[in-house]
Order: sequence, then C-alpha cells, then structure tokens
Amino acid sequence: MKEVKRNILLNPGPGTTSNSVKNALVVADICPREKDFENLMSSVREDVVKVINGSEDYISVLFTASGTGGDEAAISSAVPLGKKILIIENGAYGTRMKEIAKTYKIDYVEYSIAYGDYPDLNKIETILTNEPEISHIAVVHHETTTGMLNPVKEIIQIAHKYNVEVIIDAMSSYAGISIDAKEWDIDYIVSTSNKCIQGMAGITFVIFKKAFIDKLKNNRRSFYFDIYSQYMGFKNSHQMRFTPPVQIIYALRQALDEFFEETTEGREKRYTDNWNILYNGVQEIGFKPYLNYKHESKILMAIKEPDDINYSFENMHDYLYQRGFTIYPGKGAKEATFRLAVIGDLYKNDMHDFLVELKNYIKESGITQF
Repeated sequence: MKEVKRNILLNPGPGTTSNSVKNALVVADICPREKDFENLMSSVREDVVKVINGSEDYISVLFTASGTGGDEAAISSAVPLGKKILIIENGAYGTRMKEIAKTYKIDYVEYSIAYGDYPDLNKIETILTNEPEISHIAVVHHETTTGMLNPVKEIIQIAHKYNVEVIIDAMSSYAGISIDAKEWDIDYIVSTSNKCIQGMAGITFVIFKKAFIDKLKNNRRSFYFDIYSQYMGFKNSHQMRFTPPVQIIYALRQALDEFFEETTEGREKRYTDNWNILYNGVQEIGFKPYLNYKHESKILMAIKEPDDINYSFENMHDYLYQRGFTIYPGKGAKEATFRLAVIGDLYKNDMHDFLVELKNYIKESGITQF
C-alpha cells in the first residue's frame, strides 16, 4: 500500500484513522446488490447495535449521509403528526435539531439555555407536565460545541414517566463513552461512521427499539430519510434502498472489528488518558478551560482564547497545521474559545508531541496574557 502521511486531527471528527481502516477502502469492485455485500451490510447493521449493548430488542438502519442526516431521519420519522417535540438546546447541535424540526414544520418546544450551560432536569419535567402534546425529546449526548456531557440517562428516566420517547444525538459519544441501550432504556440513538467508531465519513445510523417499527409506518415526512422504508428495504433485501457508499462500508466493518478488539472499556480509557494529558498540559502552558470540570465529557475540551494582542487563532492553527496537528475554532459559546478533541486513532505520545508544538507557538508568538 502507498505510505500515507499520518496527521493528528484534534478536531471533533472526522478523526485520525488507523492504517488498516484506510487500507480497507481498497477492495475489489463489487455490485452492492450481490449476496456477499448484502452479508457485509447485515453484519454492520447488527454490530453497530452491539457497540451500545443493544439486545435483540434493538435494530438499526443505515443511511448514506453525514450525522445530520441521521438526526433528520429520526426526528422526521419518529414524531407523529399532530404531536410536538421538546428540543434541548445548549449548543450548536441542539440548535441544528431545532432547525430540522422547523424545516419539517414539526411543532416543537424549545428548552434553550446558553451554550455551555447545564440542563435543569426540574425544568425539563415542568415542560413535560405543561405540554401534554409532547411525544418526543431530542437531546445531544456529547455537545461538541463546548465538550459538555448532557444528562441523557436522567432525561430518559424523566421522559418515560410521561410516556415520552427520547431521540439521542450521540454523534461524538457513541463508541467513545460507555452507553448501555438496555440499561438506559434508550428509544432512539443516532451516530455516524466517522467519529469515535473511527471509520470514514459517509454513513449515519439510527438505532431504535424494534417495537417502534410499526408505528413509524404512518409518520413519513421524508422520501430519502424515511426510517420505516429504509428498514423494510433491509428486511426484504438486506440492501439500502439507494446506492450505498460501498468502500465506506468496508472501512466501517474494519473499524467495528478494531473497536471490539480494543473493547468499550479500552477505548474509553485511551480517550480519557489522552484528554487528561491535554487538559493538564494546556493549563500548564497558561490556557483556561471553558467548562466546569464535572461537566466535561473527557472527549473534547473548549479552551478560552488568550486575551493577548499577540494571539490569533488563525496563526496558531496554521502554525500547528504545518507541523501535522489540526485544531478547531470555537462555536457560539459565551466566551471566545477554541476546541481540542481526542476522537480517533490517537495515543498518549500524540498528545505529548502536540503540547510541545503548542508551547513552542506560544513562546515564539510572545503570548503571555491568558
């Protein structure tokens, strides 16, 4: 295989991938309607459920799309006509789910707080008490706007008291943080192939309770992102209704194999170890974290930008990028931030190497005020 330069991506996905995942893209051409590819698709559909300890009570559907497509499929397919959805918005990706509901003209109630503020569970319960037409809640598990881990498990418990189902955006927590579908009694959970599962961008999937499939039949709002029709296509032919990204499926198969070899506990520990090195290291340099420590996901951190005339995010980005490290700008928090994530095939030495270059940049730029 051709030697590929390894870049250290500290952005919140797509992440750095292993050589074996990259190599999995190079396969013999195959028609996706062949039995061999159908078997591959079936194994991927089954195994994305296993990642979150989904029992035989859960099923998955795959779509060719970014993760936003999965959110769109879940919201447009799950909420019955005439019902409302409560959207918890404390980051840009909660805002995006609100935009999806608005686009489909789905009535929604918004619980909006400042990006980076922690949801008030009592407030959520009060909303459900006062809004009996709410049938679903949409919430982001790991809000990469700030690195906040929202209290999804507790939100599910409250929702189920009112016979309300919960749609979880787990784009950047699935396969990176331990999630137990059965224990948490998850209704719908959405993720993507290009973040903590460490595959390539191009596939999104919705995992949900098998018992829901019949009631999804009459909720159709979208032609392409219709969960019921997509599920029936898989059930009847083991195929997507429309052309799948064949090579991306092979890469996802390899990424799943590597996840199960590493184990949930192993991956979570590796990410946490990486995060701790960065979290402590940036503070030693002088930077200040944006979030309260107890709300940190330990997958991504938002860092306050220095208040120094010599500081420029663009200059810092370019300096680090030239040395093989990619960092990410902030997005709508109450204070100016930039973000560092540990999603992907990254290890402790990568974190240490990055901190050396970051420290060099700060020194060379003459930045002293943080």
